[in-house]
Amino acid sequence: MAVFYNTLGKNKQVFVPLNPGKVGMYVCGPTVYDYAHVGNIRAYVFSDILRRVLEDEGYEVRMIKNITDVGHLTNDDLVQGDSGEDKMITKALKEKKTPLEIALFYEDYFHGMEKAMNILPAHYFPRATKHIQEIIRMIETLIARGHAYEANGNVFYDVTTFSTYGNLSGNKLENLQAGARLEEHPDKRNAWDFALWLKAPEGHIMHWSSPWSEGYPGWHIECSAMSQEYLGDTLDIHTGGEDHIFPHHEAEIAQSEGTTDKLFSRFFLHVRHMLIDGEKMSKSKGNFYTLEDIVEKGYEAMDLRMLFLGAHYRSQMNFTWDALSQAKKNRETLENTRQRLSRASIQAAGFRGDAELLKIREALQDDLNTPLALTHILELCKTINTKLDAGESLDTARLILVFQIIYTVLGLRESNEEALPEEIVALVEKRKQARLDKDFALSDTLRDEIGALGYKVEDTTTGQIVNKK
Repeated sequence: MAVFYNTLGKNKQVFVPLNPGKVGMYVCGPTVYDYAHVGNIRAYVFSDILRRVLEDEGYEVRMIKNITDVGHLTNDDLVQGDSGEDKMITKALKEKKTPLEIALFYEDYFHGMEKAMNILPAHYFPRATKHIQEIIRMIETLIARGHAYEANGNVFYDVTTFSTYGNLSGNKLENLQAGARLEEHPDKRNAWDFALWLKAPEGHIMHWSSPWSEGYPGWHIECSAMSQEYLGDTLDIHTGGEDHIFPHHEAEIAQSEGTTDKLFSRFFLHVRHMLIDGEKMSKSKGNFYTLEDIVEKGYEAMDLRMLFLGAHYRSQMNFTWDALSQAKKNRETLENTRQRLSRASIQAAGFRGDAELLKIREALQDDLNTPLALTHILELCKTINTKLDAGESLDTARLILVFQIIYTVLGLRESNEEALPEEIVALVEKRKQARLDKDFALSDTLRDEIGALGYKVEDTTTGQIVNKK
């Protein structure tokens, strides 16, 4: 059974989903106003590995990853994250485009980056601007229940009405009162209250009608409304970067539980910040690296993914070009071993690698200990190469399958292995659901359809493996 460190409880806990065999997972997605940098990419790879490990255990995972295209303000380093200019509008004015053009461009870039990094697509990518009515209904409920109040067209959450505010982050009200960076707002009852709806100033580009004003939603309420819409009142897992713990995830808890009186998320998993050569990432320092920067230096997307595997998600990883070079060597060791196996003579007896695969899985089930899993993988490669050099017997078919499982659960892809077309990915996901529903006639039909498009799907104990014919 998997054990994960739950930020909510501040300890490792055995993971048991709310509904047997099914996992509802919400991932804080991008604010689509800029290119994703390597720190962002690490967070999305982490969530992808978490999903893959759960699926390797046999769970049916439903992942929702939101697209923030309104309401994320520039002063998100202040406690409430609800002051400053909208990042979408700021970028739109700078590039002389509409916010929609900005959103679509960077959302398309984001999906391309995820495909290059072999990140499984979420089941839904809901956009905040497409869920304004759901957001308004949630705010109305919070007002009716005494958790929120309107003032001059603005609506704020009164955090004094939520007794467990601060449980996730440790930022209790007494700590906030003692000197945290707070925005003074004339319409707030308490300086630490946060915005649910803001009245749009004159000339503001993005605004919608509401019972309170022509305005726009706060950043925090968007995720509460969208997670409830697609996953229900209680999530199994909520992920994000450590910067989301406060105020964003703390606010989500207050909003969602203030609406339903039910636990919002049973597990919160957060990935640590990344340093670049020991320093904080910054465009002004010239160390703001994107995937394109990695490729221009002669590396592949899978080298970057391998680099991420070498650090535990809860450790503060330090990106260096030397570390990336070592990750590239580790990836090449895996690929060379896999290729040697594929060229070896077929044998039905000998070393199988089952014990080593068990160690790898156990490491991943222990709070996604990818560094330990990678150590076991490289030891497996060493053992295989030693035995091949000595001419010892190997169960090559089984070992090839072991490598397929390893590559699948870690999301790795060989250099010459093309990313699956979106059409094939969609058919494979549909077939997976058909098999879960025990609709084997549909499963067979989809297998034939996948085959007609030039791909072969194989059913294993850990799921479907798809390769080009």
